[in-house]
This record gives sequence, C-alpha cells and structure tokens, in this order.
Amino acid sequence: MNARRIVGPFNRVEGDLEITLDIADGKVVAAYVNSPLYRGFEQILQGKLPADALVLVPRICGICSVAQSAASALALADAAGVVPPPNGRLAANLTLATENLADHLTHFYLFFMPDFARAEYAGRHWHAAAVERFRATVGSAPNQMLPARARFMQMMGLLAGKWPHTLSVQPGGSTRPLQSSEIFRLHRTLREFRGFLEAVTFGAALEEVAAIESRTQLELWRAQAGGGDLRLFLEIAGDLDLWQLGRGTDRFMSYGCYNEGDRRLFPSGLWHDGVVPLDIAAIAEDISHAWYAAAGLPQHPAAGSTLPVAEKDGAYSWCKAPRLAGQVLETGALARQAVAGHPLARDIVEAAGGSVAARVVARLLELALVLPAMERWLTELAPGEPWCIAAQLADETSGVGLIEAARGSLGHWLTVRRGRIHNYQIIAPTTWNFSPRDAAGQPGALEQALAGLPASAADPLPAAIHHVVRSFDPCMVCTVH
Repeated sequence: MNARRIVGPFNRVEGDLEITLDIADGKVVAAYVNSPLYRGFEQILQGKLPADALVLVPRICGICSVAQSAASALALADAAGVVPPPNGRLAANLTLATENLADHLTHFYLFFMPDFARAEYAGRHWHAAAVERFRATVGSAPNQMLPARARFMQMMGLLAGKWPHTLSVQPGGSTRPLQSSEIFRLHRTLREFRGFLEAVTFGAALEEVAAIESRTQLELWRAQAGGGDLRLFLEIAGDLDLWQLGRGTDRFMSYGCYNEGDRRLFPSGLWHDGVVPLDIAAIAEDISHAWYAAAGLPQHPAAGSTLPVAEKDGAYSWCKAPRLAGQVLETGALARQAVAGHPLARDIVEAAGGSVAARVVARLLELALVLPAMERWLTELAPGEPWCIAAQLADETSGVGLIEAARGSLGHWLTVRRGRIHNYQIIAPTTWNFSPRDAAGQPGALEQALAGLPASAADPLPAAIHHVVRSFDPCMVCTVH
C-alpha cells in the first residue's frame, strides 16, 4: 500500500523544515524536502552600497554570522583586488574557526545526541548513559558543555568586538588589532577549551584523536579506557549501525578554508573515488522545483536571480537546487576532510560512503584538527604590524567569496554597477544538502539519504529519519533568502 506522509517542523533545527515522504512496502521510496520560509535578503541587498553587505549578510543567521561575514568580505576583497596583511588573514582564520568549532560542539551536544535518550531506545545497553548525559534540559553533558562554550566564545570579544553580526571582518583584514596582553588571554582561553575537549568530549589528547587513520583504529581506540562522549557515541553508532544509515551522493565538495599564505589548512576540491580540482564555473542553480521565476536553463550564481513566485507548477520548496556540472553534491565536515585527505575520513567514505556516523565523527575530528592550528596562528600574530588595509571598489566590478562554514561550502557572488550592488547571490551549505529535485529529476543529497529508510504511514516516525536529517545539521534560515 502506498502512502504519503508530511513530517515537520523538526525540533532542534535552525529554521523551518518540512519533508514529504512517499512510503511503500514499509520504507521510504521518495523524499521531498521543503524549505518553507522565504526572507528576501538578496532583494534587500540590491541597490545598496557594496560595503553595506558586511552589515546585512550576517543577519541571515545568528549561528553562522561570521561565516556569512567572511564570505562577503572575500567577495568584496576579490572585487577590489586587495589582499589582507598577515595579521588580518590570521585574525580572519581565528574568528571563523572560533565560530565553526563552537558550532560543531553545539550540534553534537544540543542538536544531535539528545535523540538517543528517546524512550524507544530504552532496551539498549547504552540508553541509561545516554539519558544521564544527553536528555534535553536535564542531562549532565549540556551542563558541562555550555559553560565551556561560553568561555570559548569570549574569544569573539577580543578578536571581533562582538558576536553575532560581527563587523570587524573586512575585505582588507581585521579592524580589531590585538595587543600582546590580549593575545596572551586568547592563548589562555584556548588552553582551557582544549582541557574541556580532552577531558570531556574525547577522553584523550587532541593529537591522539587527530592521528586516528582508519575505522578499525577508531574502534580500537573506542575500546580503550578513557571515557569521553565520543566513545559513547561510537558505542551507540556501532549498536544501531549508523555507519550504514543515511548514505547520500558520495560526491563531496569543499571550497577550502583557513588561508595560511601559500596554502590552506583544508584545500578545495571535489571527491568522488578520488580528488579532482574544483571548477566553480561549473556551478549552476536549477529552479525547476523551487518557487522562483524561471529564467531558462540553470544559471551560474554570478548571473542568477532570486525572484519569488508563490504559485508554480511542480515546485515544492523555496530552496534552489545547486549542481556542479549537473551533479548532486554533499558538503560539510566529512566532505572537507575527504577532500583534504585525512586518512580516517578517506577510509570511512571509501568503505561505506557518507553516513550518519561518518558526518558526526568528521565534525568532532575537526575539533581535534583545528584547535591546534588556532594555537599556532596565535603565535604567528605580530602586534604592531598592520591588521587591515583600505579596499576601494571600482564602480563596475564583480567578485566571489568562497568559504567553509561549519555545515559546509558557502559562496557569495557579487556584481557592482554604477557603484551599487547590482546582483548578490548566495549558496549556503544547506542549499546544497537540502536542495529539491532538478529538471533531470535528481533528488538532492538529503532526499537521496532518506530513500530506503524504514517507515510506516501510521506508526510513530522512526528515530532513524531524525538521525539522518540532523547528521547534515540543517540551517534553513541560511538556505532561502
């Protein structure tokens, strides 16, 4: 018997999300992901002075506002042809990394892990530990994590003046120069945050976690004494077979992140049975199933438009369908590490592709990889040297800013005419992962990952569907502008 079921809104998700499931023979045969909120940011930006984008785009989201600022600043820097001085580059890395790591921590402790305290898992041997640690509002883990996160986020006050909606991130660098005493305070904050991660999240040194090279090694590490919330998650993942749940496209993209002068900490690229260079000219947005005015063939975002049409045959989402050379892609921490060549990420995706467990492990892995890099960046700052240079835009110019937010690849495309913003298009990570079908009928990454999951037309929705959705960590307010 065939049935259709609408699920949503989802709790513990940033913004509104609705999913329609076609169910037959006890499983999901097709999923249709709807972003039901339209906001109009790309229309708001038209006609404004280019520098106004730095004030407006952070307000797209209160969780990843620095990532939006960073992408906008890069687009303006590209349009102006400026390169920030080393201090400005390092400050940009530190500011973005602070937000990204805080986002990883929030996702794991507050958004993802509480699902394992659900009553339907009461018979599992790990359930009591999951309830004690992660049950919403009463679990011991959030009570440990939230103060540690708050102290870590104090770095934003020194690096950027405030958070969210930071204004210090500029095309020419950072307008918040640091003194030696402030750099010392940042070192102290990182030491304290490292202590929390090593004692509570991992039960091991960050370098020990970062050195794990395979799924086999990861399981051997889990079996060792040491505690830590990652070990509890790995125990749950093995019991529920989360390594086989939620497989999507197995095509992974990263724009690259954290500029280190002649290289990036995480390089750009496309991974599908190996890494190939990323051709951003091959990106096109398909709107055949989105509530926007059709403009013929799919358009590159530099030439795209965002003209809402509330009634449109075949449309079911305000989210566009970005594609790279016509292909559906997954983006996020797993994609970043697969492209960067981390042995653990490569071993996981080569064995079983993307999965719920793989995405969560990759985000925690980045905590172990990025914090030591932040410690190094702090040592490279040079008080007294320049932090920012002026950036003057021509009246007729264009630029692109590509960055990696916690959830994945974020791109801003800017066109300036007569000194004003003529066009401004944004593709957020969730736009890639939660896109609707395209003109060829290809489902988006989440739509593919949900197909095949067990489901019924009448019974309570299986927790597996929640696990798959949350493994992508959707930010719906970033998705639709």
